[in-house]
Amino acid sequence: MAVESQRLGIRPAPRRQLRRLAASDPRLRVAALGLAIVLLAATIWVRLAYWQVVQGPELARYAADQYQHTVPLPAGRGVIYDREMRPLAVNVTVYSVFVSPDNVLPEDRARVAGGLVQVLGVDRAKVMSTLAGGGQFAYIARRQPKEKADAIRALALPGIGLEPEQQRSYLPGGSGQGTLAANLLGFVNFDGKGQYGVEGYYDARLAGKAGYKSTYRDAAGRDIALGPSQRVNPVNGGDIVLSIDASVQYAAEEALAAGVKANKAESGSVIVMDPKTGDIIAWADYPTYDANQFATADPASVKDSIVSDLYEPGSIMKIATLTGALDAHAITPTTTINDPGYIMVGGHRINDWDGRNHGTVTMTRVLEESYNVGATRAEQMEGSASFYHYLQAFGFGGPSNVDVAGEATQPLPPYAQWPEVQFATASFGQGIAVNMVQMCAAVNVIANGGKMAQAHVADRIGATAGPLVNTPQRQVVTADSVTQMTQMMESVVQHGSGYTARVAGFELDQTGKTGTSQIPENGGYSTDHVWASYAGFLPAQNPRFTMLVVIRKPNNGSFDHNEGYYVSAPIWKAIASSIVLQWRIAPEAPS
Repeated sequence: MAVESQRLGIRPAPRRQLRRLAASDPRLRVAALGLAIVLLAATIWVRLAYWQVVQGPELARYAADQYQHTVPLPAGRGVIYDREMRPLAVNVTVYSVFVSPDNVLPEDRARVAGGLVQVLGVDRAKVMSTLAGGGQFAYIARRQPKEKADAIRALALPGIGLEPEQQRSYLPGGSGQGTLAANLLGFVNFDGKGQYGVEGYYDARLAGKAGYKSTYRDAAGRDIALGPSQRVNPVNGGDIVLSIDASVQYAAEEALAAGVKANKAESGSVIVMDPKTGDIIAWADYPTYDANQFATADPASVKDSIVSDLYEPGSIMKIATLTGALDAHAITPTTTINDPGYIMVGGHRINDWDGRNHGTVTMTRVLEESYNVGATRAEQMEGSASFYHYLQAFGFGGPSNVDVAGEATQPLPPYAQWPEVQFATASFGQGIAVNMVQMCAAVNVIANGGKMAQAHVADRIGATAGPLVNTPQRQVVTADSVTQMTQMMESVVQHGSGYTARVAGFELDQTGKTGTSQIPENGGYSTDHVWASYAGFLPAQNPRFTMLVVIRKPNNGSFDHNEGYYVSAPIWKAIASSIVLQWRIAPEAPS
């Protein structure tokens, strides 16, 4: 317009002149007003678009947070039962005490604090600080029993409330120290999560799925009756029926605790299995802990040594070694060797436990008296490749896949990487690491006709029909090899190192094998610290249970008195005697 005006010789009018023209001309006044309205409307629409389109979702969430109230609906955790439907882990209602400081007047704070201190024993200064700090919510004490909740309720303290919660409750154990089967069951933490053991392994099935209820409230916090609401019901967790026998478990814990104390040992463990099914009947550790007080428990006692610790099994491994050699037709129970008390392998000297010259001995005698030279000679006669095959067949080197959280395993090194001496030491259970479930399951092969039964602790979950574990059993060795090994293990009890495990009435109808293995320390093997163990099944001809006892670092004052026959076999006998009575196992009449 400026260019056009210059061309016509017209000078642009100043703004004030235009305003005067608009004021004097009604048509211009209307045009200016319309333009202003359009600009104002455009501005409003732009702002509306910004708040509704760009900021709309955020504002909606903010509004919902102000008026929407969501209440979680926790799912009930499944109960854990033993094989006779006796509850091992149940849910009880406890109460968390909380305060709304902004609802406590300054003149009431001393009275409120005094009442809380009197009932709960909490720190008065801390309570007063919480009350003075204002705010809407703070916990004073978590998970209090009903008696204390009732006492707090009776005081009618302003600003104080009770929040009901579910807490896991476990039975007293047989050790006098902890709860029943604490290391097997594990516990449930304050967040409702299963930790360790069965609680950890089956947490998802036990916990179920929480629900919620969502409502809208007015500024005073009252539900809006006609407002939108939503409810999703919780799905309770499934109950679990274990193969554990609570009575046997209690007896095992008592005998184990007494044995550990009597032998001044660091710790001990017991596992009892059903030979035919792989059911775990008892699973005990000592020292143990109180699962009802898990927050203050010693972490070392919470860890489960049966499945989470590795150990070198010592001479109990001779059961697998000699059974494999029998199955490979490399030896028979009457095969003889010359045992001078030591043998040289790959430049290394391997000694018998007593270092004596035993002359000509049978393989049965090797097992009876637990000679390392005899086990090494059996491995050599079989051949290292076949020996390695049977180690794998008996389940060593791979996980047992037991349904308990935290299993530790150590794979076997590749066959080509084994030096000659390692095959020899592995034949009598040194230089090879296993967990107790693996070792007990291997012994169980002999009690189960040569078949490997999957070790498990859960039989049924919720409405599951039939056994939870139904894994086909794998044939490891022939029935003929099992018959021969059973007779050799009977001879261990009748004529050898297993004499301290004899159960009254079953002296001629039980099997056993002792084990004593040195503990690796500082790059070598300790001369003072050992694992003392004993394994066997009873009755020999119709086995009802297989049991393994392992005691860590017994300290009886002499190496001989720290061995398996002296330390672990008597514990095995005490537990076996209790099972015989509880299950009414009768000795078979002599044929």
